[in-house]
Amino acid sequence: MLFLSRADVARLLDIDALIDAIAAGFIELSAGKTVVPPRVAAASPAGLLLAMPGYASHRLATKLVSYFPGNAERELPSHHALVAMFDAQTGAPTAVIDGTLITAMRTAAASAVAVRALARPDSRVLVVLGAGVQARAHLQAVPRVRSFDEIVIANRSRDAAKTLADEFEATVADSFEAAVRRADVLCLCTNAPSPVIDRRWLRPGTHVSSVGWVRQGAGEVDADTVHGARIVVESRVAFSPPPAGAPELQGLDPTAAVELGEVLAGMHPGRTSDDELTLYKSMGHAVEDIVTAALVYDRAVRAGVGIELPL
Repeated sequence: MLFLSRADVARLLDIDALIDAIAAGFIELSAGKTVVPPRVAAASPAGLLLAMPGYASHRLATKLVSYFPGNAERELPSHHALVAMFDAQTGAPTAVIDGTLITAMRTAAASAVAVRALARPDSRVLVVLGAGVQARAHLQAVPRVRSFDEIVIANRSRDAAKTLADEFEATVADSFEAAVRRADVLCLCTNAPSPVIDRRWLRPGTHVSSVGWVRQGAGEVDADTVHGARIVVESRVAFSPPPAGAPELQGLDPTAAVELGEVLAGMHPGRTSDDELTLYKSMGHAVEDIVTAALVYDRAVRAGVGIELPL
């Protein structure tokens, strides 16, 4: 069995290839060619441990990911993860891979796929709300699919926003509202239990990608934005109760939304006008983890990277 560390994943993961692999995975998902049950969670007093098994692209794998929102006070990531891969013909374990970086990058790559499919071609200003792991990953991935003239970051901690802005040659906004009012593409990368945006701040034709998720609360997207937007999801399971579904989508009709894979395959239109507000509400999906882990694993085997471990 091959063990791949976080450093191995960072060395092997090509973001452009990942964006294309994620897009192909979404098409496969919407075509019904995957087997992915809804994720389940076990709660402890401080957080959750979630299990995300699946079969996709002829690969069998599961991700175990913990979500402990209080880790910020300990200067630790809120998410830790492992991906275990198995031979799809024999069930034998083939790899254990650090899933923390995989989780961050596959989420951002999926947002990039959504931006490529849904944002206006003339989008020039990218705004990111948040300054943590997901914000950094989005700043690495999303500019690869659009040529932005300006990148703006806003965060509750201005110092954290400034540190990230210096790394990516971005500017720091004085407030969330000031940032959002400038956005052509808006990436919400917070763990906020209540909305961080207001529909009235959004300009016509803005594309919003939201990846934040909370165990309890209404979520980071306000109800007016949700109701006023064309909603695109990875899977309509996003309308299920948490932990499988999104807090912002509870009580809504799943048939009113389209899956990103359906848009990519030409089964449904994405954006229908320049003034339309589009919302990609991400919940994270095991297909993303599987195709990312497969990309890393295949490159590791070819390059002779990792540690072989006996069972």
